[in-house]
Amino acid sequence: MQAWHGKTLRIDLTTQTTRVETVDPQMAKDYLGGRGWAIKYLMDGMDPRVDPLSPQNMLVMATGPLTATNTPTGNRYMVVTKSPLTGALTDSNSGGYFPTEMKRTGFDCFIFEGKSAEPVYLWVNNDTVEIRPAGHLWGKTVPETEDQLISETDAKARVACIGPAGENLVRIASIMNDKHRAAGRSGVGAVMGSKNLKAVVVRGTLPVQIAAPDEMEKVCKAMAKKVGDVMKAGAAMRVYGTSYVPPITNEMGILPTRNFQSGRFEGIKGITGDVINEKFLKKPKPCYRCPIACGRDTKVDDPKYAGEGEGPEYETIAAYGSACGVDNMAAIIKANYLCNELGLDTISAGMTIACAMEMAEKGHIPLSHIGFNLHFGDPDAMIDLTRQMAYRQGFGNSLAEGSFRLAEQYGHPELAVTARKQEFPGYDPRGAQGMGLLYATSNKGASHMAGDLAYSEVFGVPEKIDPLTTERKPELIMRFEDAFAVVDATGICVFLSVRYMFDPKVELWPTPLAEIMRYATGEDYTPETLLRAGERIFNLERLFLLRAGFTGADDTLPERMLKEPLPEGPAKGYVVQLDRMLPEFYKVRGWDSNGVPTPEKLKELGLTEYAQFQQSII
Repeated sequence: MQAWHGKTLRIDLTTQTTRVETVDPQMAKDYLGGRGWAIKYLMDGMDPRVDPLSPQNMLVMATGPLTATNTPTGNRYMVVTKSPLTGALTDSNSGGYFPTEMKRTGFDCFIFEGKSAEPVYLWVNNDTVEIRPAGHLWGKTVPETEDQLISETDAKARVACIGPAGENLVRIASIMNDKHRAAGRSGVGAVMGSKNLKAVVVRGTLPVQIAAPDEMEKVCKAMAKKVGDVMKAGAAMRVYGTSYVPPITNEMGILPTRNFQSGRFEGIKGITGDVINEKFLKKPKPCYRCPIACGRDTKVDDPKYAGEGEGPEYETIAAYGSACGVDNMAAIIKANYLCNELGLDTISAGMTIACAMEMAEKGHIPLSHIGFNLHFGDPDAMIDLTRQMAYRQGFGNSLAEGSFRLAEQYGHPELAVTARKQEFPGYDPRGAQGMGLLYATSNKGASHMAGDLAYSEVFGVPEKIDPLTTERKPELIMRFEDAFAVVDATGICVFLSVRYMFDPKVELWPTPLAEIMRYATGEDYTPETLLRAGERIFNLERLFLLRAGFTGADDTLPERMLKEPLPEGPAKGYVVQLDRMLPEFYKVRGWDSNGVPTPEKLKELGLTEYAQFQQSII
């Protein structure tokens, strides 16, 4: 095999044993890697109905065929498991340096099963594999854990670990790597904590074999130069990272404000990229082999919020800024640092606090439960609640369950802005109709990373489309969802993929990516077969959800999105017209009216082995 090592490491934490499995070449080709391999392993290896925090749940860390190659941004890995936040599938993506080091150990994929009796960490040094005690690490923050593990293993090792939030089974806990990079969404850190697995440490020196190295070097070098020249010329992603976005979404009236009660924030001038650059930015920070460098290496000198680290990104600014009614960037950055140190998803953490603020202001949460008068625009309360959440202290124990369970606990689930119980990211879909359909149909709940049509609806990439119309949105969401599955499976970053690998002349098919995959793997990939692989992955994930107990009735959005029109901005008066888009989405997907893939669709995708299971759902 080329590009893939063809080896998976399976770790049984209950028995403290490991074994190496050889990957079937046809499976490798059909499911690409990363997210694709992971759903295949989960679907074949566990019951989708298990409790996500039970030993029966599997946790898969998987790289792609382009991870650790010279492909620009070829440095991503996926964490795939059943989510304790949603009860659905989740795939959480991260970059940094850990993914390349993991791939260079000679393994494409780690599969964790069972539960260790005591805290442990996995140490993989090329083909030497050890499960080591981690009791001395339990309770430590992410930076403390990484520093200690580097001293215990190898100075060049890379670490993915959980912080106190994961240990305390916070349903929105993340897995952090390289201290500041997060596989953030859906509570993957809680699954790791439930297994008493504190960290995964890797050191690898094994090269990735490429089928056509000269040809691949040529096309990747040209792409890196093209992207690099654009960035050096002053592209927004290099100058600001994703922090250039708040003024754009605010102008469109889709910036989440005060728990999505509005789409425009009067404090917008305090939460822009210019504020970060003028007061807090040290330098742009790239992941390994990335010509974009969208990361922000920042420092806050204000004694009240002092710290340094990486971030914030747009989603964090939206969640901890406008959604909480906070226009103090120093406080937002401090909250971001805390999430990274304690192992929390910044999106869900900030949006959950925003939900609590609205409920408190409306009198739905007794003052005695919180301990102080909680309201929008209080940066210090926001920071204090972030700490409480990670440690499940006081009111933080309720926050640790996520906003849906929090709102349900106090009798007002309608105030939780979630899909499949996962908090919305930073785009109000009432003013971006395609994003509404995406949130409703994503296999992992509300997530822009499931098929981010905001690229077209908001930024005009690769083509500008009207955000307020429902026309073409079902087909476009299907294409974006399938294409994002391809990106997640191959091991590259979506930032480069959407901007430089999608050709609108061939209806958004990832044409350059097909060429790179051919050179890397030696397989005869075309744009059509790559997208077919993405569709295969997405449909198998859908079958996992259906078997886990989800139905078409769960393809929905909260009442605020469906019945409460936006009060101001260009989308004033709009709600998400999901009833218009969802039936057409099912049709273009080849699903029946209940959202179940038809036998014909399964046969078309080479999923006939699951046809009997599909019939049992019906």
